[in-house]
Amino acid sequence: MAKNLVIVESPAKVKTIKKFLGKNYEVTASNGHVRDLPKSTMGIDVEHDYEPKYITIRGKGDILANLRKEVKKADKVYLATDPDREGEAISWHLSKALKLEDKHAKRITFNEITKSAVKESLKHPRDIDMNLVDAQQTRRILDRMVGYRISPLLWAKVKRGLSAGRVQSVALRIICDREDEINAFIPEEYWTIEVQLQAEGEKKPITAQFFGDADGKIQIHNQQELNQILEALSGAQYQVLEVKKGERVKKSPLPFSTSTLQQEASRHLNFSTQKTMRIAQQLYEGVDIKGNGTVGLITYLRTDSTRVSAEAEQSAAAYISAQYGEAYVAQNIRSGNGNGHIQDAHEAIRPTDISRSPVMVKESLSRDQFRLYQLIWNRFAASRMKPAVYETTSVVIGAGEYRFHLSASVLKFDGFLSVYALDEKKADRTVLSKNLEEGMTLTLKETEPKQHFTQPAPHFTEASLVKALEELGIGRPSTYAPTITTLLARRYVIKENRNLYVSELGEVVNKIMKDEFPSIVDEKFTANMESLLDKVEEGEVDWKEVVRNFYPDLDEAVKAAEQKLDKIEIADEVTDEVCEMCGRHMVIKYGPHGRFLACPGFPECRNTKPLLEKIGVPCPKCGKEVVLKKTKKGRKYYGCENNPECDFMSWQKPTREHCPECGTYMLEKGNKLVCANESCGYVAEKPEKKEHTGVED
Repeated sequence: MAKNLVIVESPAKVKTIKKFLGKNYEVTASNGHVRDLPKSTMGIDVEHDYEPKYITIRGKGDILANLRKEVKKADKVYLATDPDREGEAISWHLSKALKLEDKHAKRITFNEITKSAVKESLKHPRDIDMNLVDAQQTRRILDRMVGYRISPLLWAKVKRGLSAGRVQSVALRIICDREDEINAFIPEEYWTIEVQLQAEGEKKPITAQFFGDADGKIQIHNQQELNQILEALSGAQYQVLEVKKGERVKKSPLPFSTSTLQQEASRHLNFSTQKTMRIAQQLYEGVDIKGNGTVGLITYLRTDSTRVSAEAEQSAAAYISAQYGEAYVAQNIRSGNGNGHIQDAHEAIRPTDISRSPVMVKESLSRDQFRLYQLIWNRFAASRMKPAVYETTSVVIGAGEYRFHLSASVLKFDGFLSVYALDEKKADRTVLSKNLEEGMTLTLKETEPKQHFTQPAPHFTEASLVKALEELGIGRPSTYAPTITTLLARRYVIKENRNLYVSELGEVVNKIMKDEFPSIVDEKFTANMESLLDKVEEGEVDWKEVVRNFYPDLDEAVKAAEQKLDKIEIADEVTDEVCEMCGRHMVIKYGPHGRFLACPGFPECRNTKPLLEKIGVPCPKCGKEVVLKKTKKGRKYYGCENNPECDFMSWQKPTREHCPECGTYMLEKGNKLVCANESCGYVAEKPEKKEHTGVED
């Protein structure tokens, strides 16, 4: 019998795929890339038309030796790396490193690791797509040129260990621009008026909001304008002028792309982009499910498409009809938003088998795997269901020359909300009397004017930054998570309570990039470069042309910056903590395990201390500050800064709130507050943070 060799990227896939293919197939893994540009030099021969110089990655020699042995034994070789540009490039590097030209090696791709998908891919082997390889190779070379020409400049002028990147530098600029916008924002005053009105025969009053007059909406800018309106309203009769009934349709969501998955996992599960991608990779490669062995639970996780295969459409329709009823099955499926940046090479992220519900696999998954799979499953099921329908009522109330509005909606048909109602807690809860009729007079119970100030755009979170990068056409699904991770690792950006803040170091690097390399941090230039890479993939543009047009300008800008820039000193952040050895104020330093306090008198004074993060809550035992700490194994807990004198310790975050029943301090647990006294058992809803009323992300 012929011996077939299938080479995949990840060892985690080997076991799953081997099970599908049987004895005539050997499955082995390359463990990702086997060749790359050298770390010691740029690795691109500028003098000889930008030819890249690839070498075997350190540590991959043994893997390649084992792969060569397997290749010798095989009659046919199938390269089954991931179904994207990077996967195509890995297959090409493997064919070169293993000299597979004589073996007539073929490329196979599958969007999901299921028996049917893998077997079907073997029926349609193809040659390596060099357009895809060239597109990935161009990206790698451009990134290498930017990194290896600009990073040494940052080392010389600022400090060692810094880096510049083609996408990373634009992302930093976007965050800095938002920070500048927030800092420059001047709040503007405005007022609203609410009135509590009672209809005859009704127990509960209704609340209406000031709208304007018969000519349209009126903005109340200050106290003087407010007083004029309140004076005119004094003694006015409130009468229902119009009651309009209608219907509002809430569309079903699209299934997840990489970007939307990262955004929703951040919003609802509090996952970082990096964590989302790591767990999604585990679900894609295969999880050991009781009674089924290793099973790939989701389709490929790096995609900007919302397309779904015909087979998945049919199985979803059958499942929804059986579980929820025919009335819930969508007739007209929403397509994508027409984004010109989309590469439709493969499908949206969805479960490989919709009948494998989250409850069925819960016991076999870790908590985080289950939560992410449930999010993906629910979103896909919702995308194949009918929209939700609300019955709406809007009421116009007259008071003299002025108009007040109120509206309410009642869910008439839940549709997709039966499986995906994550945002419904914010939905309208107003209940209107069915007796409200045009011409009815209402009694004024209370007038409540409120002063407000406009808010600046909020700081970026990981989720909103991913959304901004996607909308601007910067980067691709595979780049979002590593870009954000690099910004945090370089300490250009600091993450606090989900928000991203620019550090002083980030501001300095961004200023250098804006002043000296404006095209590299220009959003339109970077987005245009992405579209050029798409054209390389489509075979419309020669990859060398892209590089030839890019490098000379970069080279010239670097040489000019080397002459122009002076060395910039970044001062350490000084704290109030006093060194007990020499009396100096200690500064924050960065080490391999994060931030710590060090004496600025080094090397004369070598005193260091852990940096304790205060959470703004007094210790329930002694009144000093509660700080966030870590055990030796890295688990977070909360303790008193006065330890060991005070032994307060809690695994859950303590709050300033006290239990109304027993007086003990309350703890945060998810979206609840619970009494720290277990015998009391009091639980309350965590108060919601006030939303910004300004610009949305």
